[in-house]
Amino acid sequence: MFFYCKILVSLVMIFAVARKMFLGIRINPELKKTLEQIGDAEERSVSQICELLLRKGVEAYRKDGPIYLQVSARQKKESAS
Repeated sequence: MFFYCKILVSLVMIFAVARKMFLGIRINPELKKTLEQIGDAEERSVSQICELLLRKGVEAYRKDGPIYLQVSARQKKESAS
């Protein structure tokens, strides 16, 4: 019975990990360094930090729609000036 439970727990753990998908993106080195610093400060991986920030961005987009991206792009353009 113990062996069966151990296998069942292992399968559940594999299933939980398998539900994640890989997403590869290119970012500038400065942003990567900032994400690493945030990860270090929060004791989380860069992947966890990126997922959290992406989730928050998606929530904001769902709430505000395309205006969220337009405002973000406008703010980026103004800060570069």
